[in-house]
Amino acid sequence: MATKKTSKGETGDSEPVIIKKYANRRLYNTETSSYVTLDHLAAMVKDGRDFVVKDAKSGEDLTHSVLTQIIFEQENKGQTLLPIPFLRQLISFYDDGLQSMVPSYLQSAMQAFTSNQEKLREYFQSSFAPTQAFTAFDEMLKQNMALFERTMTMFSPTATGRGDKPSGTAESGASGEASDEIAALKEQLSAMQEKLDKLSKG
Repeated sequence: MATKKTSKGETGDSEPVIIKKYANRRLYNTETSSYVTLDHLAAMVKDGRDFVVKDAKSGEDLTHSVLTQIIFEQENKGQTLLPIPFLRQLISFYDDGLQSMVPSYLQSAMQAFTSNQEKLREYFQSSFAPTQAFTAFDEMLKQNMALFERTMTMFSPTATGRGDKPSGTAESGASGEASDEIAALKEQLSAMQEKLDKLSKG
């Protein structure tokens, strides 16, 4: 059964499409009974279609590695979304004590960005002033990226020295500064949301 599309990036309660991956790296869509490519899967993602990739022999879940491969292929086509500083920061988190915090933060950041993007798209489609819509989108994009980079820098393993844990008042001070930064980031997100709400209401 096909997954019901609700909005971009979101799906309904239907079961995800099962994609089988064979030893020869071929991908088989069990819904359409046909072989597909990474480009087909990328199109499914853009259409809000949910799928799970499994090893045809062992049944192992290969969804994560295949999605990562899709990103790699898209980046190699010249439409880069991941700037080099971000990639370096992301790599630095592997095998670090804060590694477990990164996935949930990235997911929350992307959900916030998607929500803002949908509102701006709706505003643009109903607006008679496309220049204003583009300006608002550009401002939102810059603020989102600045917010993301600030947070990544705050949690960076090299911020206080990898593996070096501050002690005494230094530790308390670092903790307090982190809390202040997080509070400031939340306030910025809230302010951005208010601006977008006003824009969407015209």
